[in-house]
Amino acid sequence: MDSSKPFQFIIISSPSGAGKTTLSKMLLLDRDLGRMGFSVSHTTRPPREGEVNGKDYHFVDRARFMQMVRGGEFAEHARVHGNRYGTSLAEIRRHQAEGCDGIIFDIDYQGARQIKRKIPETLAIFILPPSIQELHRRLVKRGTESRKNLDIRLRNAIREIRNFGLFDFVVTNDRLDRAYGDITTIIKAHRLSRAFAPRTVRGLLGEWKRGAGPGSPGRSGGPRAKRKGSR
Repeated sequence: MDSSKPFQFIIISSPSGAGKTTLSKMLLLDRDLGRMGFSVSHTTRPPREGEVNGKDYHFVDRARFMQMVRGGEFAEHARVHGNRYGTSLAEIRRHQAEGCDGIIFDIDYQGARQIKRKIPETLAIFILPPSIQELHRRLVKRGTESRKNLDIRLRNAIREIRNFGLFDFVVTNDRLDRAYGDITTIIKAHRLSRAFAPRTVRGLLGEWKRGAGPGSPGRSGGPRAKRKGSR
């Protein structure tokens, strides 16, 4: 692993049904962003039809999840919609070791708060639905939620929207292509921000230090300094 290579931490968060999972999958396929990894969360909720253990989530029982909490194995964990979710530190290290350019977290505002506290340079983007009515329509269209769970998710959506201030950017997903364009623009701009500058600056200063002495750039071997008063 190249320790000098910048590694981008990106949170994509939204209420259920606002589009964070769809947008995250699009980012993973976008080679213009480089090789991005996806943080597969651990959860105590049962798998939905078609979900694959280790790909969509790491499905574990509550006893195993709490064992991981006590062992300090999570970068963040939270209770969401009556189930527990968490991002393991091993998942982050794996993507760094594989030489990825960054990692995408598909997590809620509680997890975002914890990750931002531990890794301040993390880019956090919150996705809003165009309206609550449209959010409800999308959740119903899924066909995966009971009436009770649907009501829980809508109530939680309001709580999540109220916590938008935890995030660096807010994007409204009224049209998928436009929302995706906004997100990629934000990610590329973040790579030019001062969050990435310290590592680059250390490399430049280290290069100077290694070459310090006779003949080093800026010293006797560099271009002659102009005399005082010269033009």
